[in-house]
Amino acid sequence: MVKVKVALAFAAVLFAGCVGAEQPVEATIKKTIEARLGAAAKVESVTATPSGLYEVRIGNEIIYTDKNADYMFIGDMYNAKTSQNLTRARKDELNKIKFSELPLGLALKTVKGDGKRVIAIFEDPNCGYCKRFRQTTLKQVDNVTVYTFMYNILSPDSFVKSTNVWCSVDRNRTWDEWMVDGKVPPTVSKKCDTPNDKVVELGQKLRIEGTPAIFFTDGTRIPGAVDLQTLEAKFASLKK
Repeated sequence: MVKVKVALAFAAVLFAGCVGAEQPVEATIKKTIEARLGAAAKVESVTATPSGLYEVRIGNEIIYTDKNADYMFIGDMYNAKTSQNLTRARKDELNKIKFSELPLGLALKTVKGDGKRVIAIFEDPNCGYCKRFRQTTLKQVDNVTVYTFMYNILSPDSFVKSTNVWCSVDRNRTWDEWMVDGKVPPTVSKKCDTPNDKVVELGQKLRIEGTPAIFFTDGTRIPGAVDLQTLEAKFASLKK
C-alpha cells in the first residue's frame, strides 16, 4: 500500500533541505517530498488547509506537512470542534466520479421494484464480502436498479467465472446463482466477447482497490459490504 511505503520512506529519509525560495510553497513542497520519498511516492497535488498544514495527495492517500516539508503527518485530521473527519471528507471529494459517464453497457443490469434508485457495484466473483452483500443487503433492498461490473482482481479464476457468466444465456440469473446460492457458473461451450479487460481498466482508473465498491448517482462511493440501514441512509441523503 502507498501509505506503508510512505511511512517507511518517511522514517528512513527525513531530513531538512532547501528547494529554491522563489518557487510557490506548493511547488516547493511537491519537489521536496518527491525527492525525499523517491520511487515510493508520486505527489499528485499539494493544497493548503485551514489548519496551516498542507495536504499532500499521493495516489489514494493523503498526508500532511508544514510549509517547509520538514515534517510529515500520516493519519486522519479531525475538526476538534465538530469531530468531523476532515481527511475522510476530503478523500470522498477527490474520489467522486461522474456517474453519467460510467459505461453501463459493460455491466449486468438488475431492476427491483420501480428501479428509481440507481447504484453501480464493482464486484469480484470470488469476493466473499460481495457475496455477503448480495445475500443480505441487496436481497432486502427494493425499488433499485443495480449495475454490476464484474471487476476481476482476486485471481485468474475470477476471469474464468466472469467469462462464463457473461457468455451464459441468462447473465443475471447465472451471476445470482453463483453469488447467492453458490452454484458455479457452467463452462460455456462457445466463448463470447467479454468486457473483462475494459472493466479492469475502468476500475483502476477509478482507483478501486477492493470489492465491493458501490457508486451512487451523486458520484460518491461506499467501499465494503454495508448493511441495509447504511444503504438506505445513503439513498435518503441523496434526496436532500
